[in-house]
Amino acid sequence: MKDGHGRKIDYIRISLTDLCNLRCKYCIPEQGVQKKSHDEILRFEEITEIVRASVRLGVTKVRLTGGEPLVRRGVVSLVGQIAAIDGIRDVTMTTNATLLGEYARQLKDAGLSRVNISLDTLDAGKYADITRGGDIAEALAGIEAAKAAGLSPVKINTVLMRGFNDDEIEAFVRMTMDEAVDVRFIELMPIGGCAGSFTQGRQMPVSEVLGRFGQLTRVCDAESHVSVNYRLPGAKGRVGLISPIGQKFCDRCNRLRITADGKINRCCSPADRRLRRDPAR
Repeated sequence: MKDGHGRKIDYIRISLTDLCNLRCKYCIPEQGVQKKSHDEILRFEEITEIVRASVRLGVTKVRLTGGEPLVRRGVVSLVGQIAAIDGIRDVTMTTNATLLGEYARQLKDAGLSRVNISLDTLDAGKYADITRGGDIAEALAGIEAAKAAGLSPVKINTVLMRGFNDDEIEAFVRMTMDEAVDVRFIELMPIGGCAGSFTQGRQMPVSEVLGRFGQLTRVCDAESHVSVNYRLPGAKGRVGLISPIGQKFCDRCNRLRITADGKINRCCSPADRRLRRDPAR
């Protein structure tokens, strides 16, 4: 399957819910989001039918997202249903990991390949602040459970924010030394008015990571469409830089996004929206 710009689409991301058990300041309004009724969100039968239809068009990879996908009841069963579809080679999930301690082994047994874990700080106080009350111990336990279950490589997604976690860049990078953990730094994106004043002045290019770690060397990775990957000498894991603001990957985008209520969304960044208007890019 190719889109109007000639990009091959072999990967779909399906949001299972708009709800989340955290309230990250740059993502969700303090009051949360309005809960959709049961009839408004995709049933599991509809999701599996979407995946089957997508496979017939060349899709081989599915990522389950949210909100927080693990708050959706029956998610382990859904993973098993998707993994059993002939033609699907990879089923992955993006999660905040706070519920992963309970579900990691079940998800692995059902057919989940690996997880991307959103974690913006290693400091308990800052974590509670940015998530509006979250417990970092739950997230760290979820990471350990993912490792123990073999959901590897575990990928940790860190939104880089000046004045909040830029002093933790070294700590995150060092996480890649002794274990096959990939840490990916992501540029903070403006998300309408939900972030309030929190994001003001916090944007910073992920290229600053290279300025602080001159020993990082580029890793050639044909499988990575969005992350430019690096490695410390002797490290088991990788450091990835994701730059939606810097327009690094829109021309290589290979994914289709399905919202929890069944809408199709091709755009993930301002750069991608510009690409839609200017297909010659």
